[in-house]
Amino acid sequence: MAGGGGCVTLRGAQIRDLLDSKHNVLFDCDGVIWNGETAVTGAPEVVSLLKQRGKRVFFVTNNCTRPRENYVQKFSRLGFADVAEEEIFSSAYCSAAYLRDVARLQGKVYVIGCDGVMKELRDAGVPVAEEEDAEPGASIYTCPLDPDVKAVLVGYDENFTFMKLAKACCYLRSSECLFLATDPDPWHPLRGGRVTPGSGSLTAALETASSRKATVIGKPSRFMFNCIASQFGLDPARSLMIGDRLETDVLFGSNCGLTTVLTLTGVSTLQEALAFRDSQEPQQKHCAPDYVMESVADFLQALEE
Repeated sequence: MAGGGGCVTLRGAQIRDLLDSKHNVLFDCDGVIWNGETAVTGAPEVVSLLKQRGKRVFFVTNNCTRPRENYVQKFSRLGFADVAEEEIFSSAYCSAAYLRDVARLQGKVYVIGCDGVMKELRDAGVPVAEEEDAEPGASIYTCPLDPDVKAVLVGYDENFTFMKLAKACCYLRSSECLFLATDPDPWHPLRGGRVTPGSGSLTAALETASSRKATVIGKPSRFMFNCIASQFGLDPARSLMIGDRLETDVLFGSNCGLTTVLTLTGVSTLQEALAFRDSQEPQQKHCAPDYVMESVADFLQALEE
């Protein structure tokens, strides 16, 4: 694990020197290159110019609500040219890869999650325990449990219910049943100042109820970087991680030995970054970025020269 960063504000020649020293650029998506259905100003141009300069660009997101093919459509819709499915690494895709390639699951996975997670699991050939509609008056005492379930995966689920939580607890009574979470994000910002609970809050409920800890697949876990590195041979020393959330994006970069940049177009603030930098707690220091910039658009001048 790398040490905490210095929160240096990137300007002018510093930006050029940083880009010259890196071959791989990893972007978070929400809050970095777009907010909802609006691209961050200058972000499509930055991505295109990085590729024209010979940089390899990847997108690493904890948002598990879409399969990768739908992300390709969103990139195109928001004006990002020539983004390939192979460049996109979501927590849903990486969770499916983990179950298939690392765990080599022999059985089914019970999923608390959305369609994006289900689609990636099926595309990877991972068997999913089908969730049947509960009969009126059904309870955990009478509902059927699938004896072939060997893993529980928790992701973002707008239809989360007590019954889903109870079933997952029953499956996790077996020590041989894997317990995975797509990501630890506790909440996500919405338009109008509202928030929605994230995968991390649902995982926390199941951790409390089952007295077990989940293995997290998405950021800040190293597995997402290992997924990319295994396919593209990335050198951490020549890789840059750009994100908006200190406890996931920046910590992910720190965990993987990447240089980190915090953009201020999303969740975390400069004040929070400085507080982590000055903290006496080692875990908080690891959440401090190496560099800070207002927006990815700050890369434009250096890339256009």
